[in-house]
Amino acid sequence: MFTLSEENYLKAIYHLQLETDKGISTNAIAEKLQTKASSVTDMIKKLSDKKVVVYKKYKGVTLTKLGKKTGANVVRKHRLWEVFLVEKLNFSWDEVHEVAEQLEHIKSSKLINQLDSFLGFPTHDPHGDPIPDEEGNLKTIEKSLLSTLSKNESGVCVGVDDSSSEFLQFLDKKGITLGKQITILEKEEFDNSLSILVEGKKLSISNKIANNLYIKKS
Repeated sequence: MFTLSEENYLKAIYHLQLETDKGISTNAIAEKLQTKASSVTDMIKKLSDKKVVVYKKYKGVTLTKLGKKTGANVVRKHRLWEVFLVEKLNFSWDEVHEVAEQLEHIKSSKLINQLDSFLGFPTHDPHGDPIPDEEGNLKTIEKSLLSTLSKNESGVCVGVDDSSSEFLQFLDKKGITLGKQITILEKEEFDNSLSILVEGKKLSISNKIANNLYIKKS
């Protein structure tokens, strides 16, 4: 069994490890969790004693098989609860993250498996992020940042990189949600801002916005 804090660390390392095949530095973990590097060092020692991480000097931290499965399981619970909150309790996609942060630490595997079944075994959460299965396996889809598309290219919005409530509320105002078809009309050389068509509606968005939207090309 792991404490809430230990689970948060394993989840953070799991997320960071998805982005690289190298070890994760203590500074990267500290930044992810917004804590001190010294606190990370203390926790890594505890997690190493529990055989869920391996730390090598100058090479960083990696998850063991047990560590990866544990971290993935926390992510699985978080994303399943987000689906439940949106689909069954009518939460909006910008409201669910903080609530799911609390629910992800529920220990009952039977509850989570029943929840998964009740929801029809969803593959992605309301933000487009894939949901790990019971064994920690993750199915990914081919996707590109909207900012990488060229003029006249199009695709379907399948996810966001920034899942903050502020960004999601901004997207709601613009009518940009998962499943919407987006076409690049113009791309400004000066600042890479875009003129786009979202299912018949013309919009102008900044490069920052385009760098946080994932598209599955048509």
